[in-house]
Amino acid sequence: MTLVAGIDSSTQSCKVVVRDLDTGEVQRTGRASHPDGTSVDPQAWWVALGEAIDSAGGLHDVSAVSVGGQQHGMVVLDADGRVIRDALLWNDTRSADAAVALIEEWGAETLVARTGLVPVASFTSTKLRWLRDNEPDSAEQVAAVALPHDWLTWRLRGYGPADESPLGPDLEQLTTDRSDASGTGYWNPHTDEYDRELLASALGHDAVLPRVLGPGEVAGTGIPGVSSTADAVVGPGAGDNAAAALGLGAEAGDVIVSIGTSGTVSGIMPTPAQDASGAVAGFADASGQFLPLVATMNAARVLDAFTQTLDVSYEELGALALSSPPGADGVVLVPYFEGERTPNLPDATASVSGMTLANTTRPNLARAAIEGMLCSLADGLDAARAQGLTPRRLLLVGGAAQSPAVQAIAAQVFDAPVEVPEPAEYVALGAAAQAAWVLTGQRPDWPLTVVAALPQDTRPIIRSQYAIAALKWKDSAVMSS
Repeated sequence: MTLVAGIDSSTQSCKVVVRDLDTGEVQRTGRASHPDGTSVDPQAWWVALGEAIDSAGGLHDVSAVSVGGQQHGMVVLDADGRVIRDALLWNDTRSADAAVALIEEWGAETLVARTGLVPVASFTSTKLRWLRDNEPDSAEQVAAVALPHDWLTWRLRGYGPADESPLGPDLEQLTTDRSDASGTGYWNPHTDEYDRELLASALGHDAVLPRVLGPGEVAGTGIPGVSSTADAVVGPGAGDNAAAALGLGAEAGDVIVSIGTSGTVSGIMPTPAQDASGAVAGFADASGQFLPLVATMNAARVLDAFTQTLDVSYEELGALALSSPPGADGVVLVPYFEGERTPNLPDATASVSGMTLANTTRPNLARAAIEGMLCSLADGLDAARAQGLTPRRLLLVGGAAQSPAVQAIAAQVFDAPVEVPEPAEYVALGAAAQAAWVLTGQRPDWPLTVVAALPQDTRPIIRSQYAIAALKWKDSAVMSS
């Protein structure tokens, strides 16, 4: 049996899956936790990776491995390959002012044309500008800039500081892939090249950047101290959203709606998105195409809030919601509890409207909670549609996607068939699929297990009510801009 491995180095933990090359069947898994915080020493990821590999029974017998990782995190290295300061993660917002400064200097339209992105605090370019402005001594030491999965791939291949690695600090051996490069803010999706002028504008000078590998391209051979297979290959890796798309087997027409702590809507397209409003990030995917993505801040936590408000379990919340009709008898939740990213309303708050003495019931409030959460994501799908994304089916993933009520109401909110894959570590599974691709030269066609398939059952009243209720915040955004 030939084995391949996929790694998911996420914000919270590191997961490892080992799959059979022929069938895709998972043979064993491992996991280790990451420290909390939005600024983390990358060494903690390296330690966790070793622990997760051990937990999975080792990778001594694998023939290929790839790393999926959290996007955007800033890992800065000096000329000796040492990490200069803790990595700023995607969810570190201290660079929000730096994002504004970059937009003011270059203009949103110019930046979108050159990178596919309008800068926000998540993206690497803004973190480098923050470093330049707030820690100039550190910025001057930067010889190379990597992302989390780039750095871990480099270390797996045996590179790093001379006293910590067998192959030493060869910065030119840093590699990445299109999906992660596309989230930096200094990579051009049209030319597949870095925009060095934008990098220098952010950091203050040029630096070594990881070589961008194409789908199926080998990053290196040999995994010192990990695999006993001398010719084991290392894949290019991918950003987490792109790796998950590989794990789901997503192709053109597939739209992934993820309902976790935050929400995302992404889909496969043959051309890059260029949204000067910043609602749609023009990412690349890991298959050679593009992955326009919309992110919302308020997803599963909306349900958390209403289980507490109504003093019910998640199952009871779902049962209440399904006992209310589509549109919740006119009760509407706009779920901007923590402000919102899409639309860009950082100071917004949630609101419940349309209540009367007759319709203010527990079932209607429960249904309004689920409808509001899903309508916010449906607005994101509309934004992606405006960039050319045409959905054939929706793949509903994330913890909240397992709720029968969320599934049924999603089929009524969205105007495309909804399928719910079985719960799984899709980032790690996708990284393993990429490892198989690198090993064989072909993308594997492993089956996806679907636990629910709901035909389109669109009820227009749900979104029409929501659009009216959300208009207050959208009007306020226009007036303040």
